[in-house]
Parts: sequence; C-alpha cells; structure tokens
Amino acid sequence: MRRLSRRKALSLVKELDAFPKVPQSYVETSASGGTVSLLAFSAMTVLTVLEFFVYRDTWMKYEYEVDKDFSSKMRINIDITVAMKCQHVGADILDLAETMITSNGLKYEPVIFELSPQQRLWHRTLQVIQNRLGEQHSLQDVLYKTVLKGAPTALPPREDAASEPLSACRIHGHVYVNKVAGNFHITVGKPIHHPRGHAHIAAFVSHETYNFSHRIDHLSFGEEVPGVLHPLDGTQKTTSNNNQMFQYFITVVPIKLHTYQVSADTHQFSVTERERVIDHAAGSHGVSGIFVKYDTSSLMVTVSEQHMPLWQFLVRLCGIVGGVFSTTGMLHGFVGFCFDVVCCRFKLGVYKPRDVSPDQ
Repeated sequence: MRRLSRRKALSLVKELDAFPKVPQSYVETSASGGTVSLLAFSAMTVLTVLEFFVYRDTWMKYEYEVDKDFSSKMRINIDITVAMKCQHVGADILDLAETMITSNGLKYEPVIFELSPQQRLWHRTLQVIQNRLGEQHSLQDVLYKTVLKGAPTALPPREDAASEPLSACRIHGHVYVNKVAGNFHITVGKPIHHPRGHAHIAAFVSHETYNFSHRIDHLSFGEEVPGVLHPLDGTQKTTSNNNQMFQYFITVVPIKLHTYQVSADTHQFSVTERERVIDHAAGSHGVSGIFVKYDTSSLMVTVSEQHMPLWQFLVRLCGIVGGVFSTTGMLHGFVGFCFDVVCCRFKLGVYKPRDVSPDQ
C-alpha cells in the first residue's frame, strides 16, 4: 500500500512538472542558434554586472514632518572676515524678543583680507563647487554619503609670512540661540547692552575707515557635518562705498541626517541676498554693516541613506536572466520564421511552371 501511494504521489508530481525534459535526440542545433545564445549570455552577463553595481549603491530618502522641538537651542557656526580692524567692529545677535544673545563664543582675530595664492585657489575651487551644487542639486546627496574628512570650507593657513599690515578682522566661533527668528549682525563699534535694547559704540571710529567688504568662509546652523557645504560658504563681497549695507535673509530647516557613516542633527537653509547704499538724503535709511536675518521653518526633514534589499536584488536578477533568455528566443524564432517564408517564396518563384501558349 505504501509503495502504491508513493507511486501515485510520484506520478502526480510528474504530471505537475512545468519544466518537461526534451530528449537530446530531439534537439537540433544550428549556427544561428549558437550565435543568438552567445549574444544572450553576453547581454545577461553585462546586465548582471551593472545590476550588481546598482545593488551596491545607495540613495537618500527624504521624509517631512512637523518640527515639535521648540525648547532646545540652535547652534550658529560663524567664520567671517571683514575688511576692518577688530577694534572697529562688533558682532552680536538679537532674537525675535529683542533678547541680546551673548557672543562670548566668537573670537576676533586680526588677519590680512587679501588671500595668498594657495588660499585664492581654494576659494575659486569652493566657488566652482557651489555653482555646480546650484545647477545639480543631486550632488548634495553625494556629499551626504561620502562625508569628506575634515571641514571642506576651512580656510587653509597662509603659506607665506604676513608682510602686510593686519587690517582685517576674522570673526569665528559658534553661538547658541533660541529656535526663533533672529538677527546676527556685524557693524561699527563694540556692542553694549542696556535695558532698552543694545547699541554699538561707534563715536571713536572715523567714517573714512568704514569698509564692510567681507568674505564668508563658513556659515551654518546646527551640528557641523564634514563634507556638507552650505549656500554662503565661499561668498565674497567687496565695496568701495563706506555706507554699504549687506543683508542676508535666511530660512533655516532642521534636518536629521542618518547615513552609514554619520548620524547628526544639523540644519540646511536657503538665502536671499540684498545690498544697498545708506543715503538718508535719498530715503535709503539704515546702518551700514553686515546683517544676517534668519528664521526657522516649522517643518523638519529626515534624510536617511537607503539600500536595496537582497530579495529585491535577486528578483531583479531573475527578471534580467529570464527576460533576456525569453526575448532572444522569441526574436530568434521570429527571424527564423521570416527567413523560411522568404526562402519558400523564392523557391516558388524558381520552380513555378511557365505558361505555354497554344501556338506552341
């Protein structure tokens, strides 16, 4: 009984066989079939290798949600060089509530405004990268995944000794502010705080020394991530007018970055620039200086690095192999059919009997 049941089971399994075996004596080989087989195997090999590279690659996934964190502090990283002496300029931050943020984290360093040959090469390279980022936004994903070692926007030290007078001031460091709109500005005179706000002591600075030509080596919000460039990195503005005002309007977007190499809470921002000459007689009022007005967005972006699952890679691989094999088989059969039809018509034309006239 057991043998009978096994035989029935085997016969049932054989009937369900979707891959019937053809005896070798029934198989006919041809030169055209061998050529098509070689082409098919070559195509499958190339596509499989390319698919493997696709499997190794990763992509960045962007998810948006409402930012519910309003109590934490936001870090501002600053590295700006102004073409004025350090004793003549001052930097401070005011938030939306007119609260003066302490700027103890900022350092004033006397430097030369003109760059050395090596620094100029670095600056031109950075501007080229920024232009490419403006044209091809997908390059930012490459920077996210590579995470370059070190700070790419850090100005390299001068390779020559300083022979010129130190007539410029480099203001660099970081400051923690509230996550509300604020105004970071650099203007003439050191800032002082009083109950009604704040002021800059500029009475002892000659108006002829005003020069707010500046270079922004780095300006970012949040945790610094190596390899991530920001819109104002490498920006340089020069002016010959003593009453020039430079304004940057910034919208900051919180970003949670998760890649295979780094995980950080950082920020990205968009910026709109404006500059004008202060001329009270012409109705252009204000104070000459550099003003960075920022505001935080209510949305938060989560950027995560994604990888193709193994099962999806295997499915795509099976699709490539099976698709190429079936397609080449159908093409070979169709071409053979067309060839047979043409040959048959040609033979009929050769052996077709001629019509004999009755006169013959």
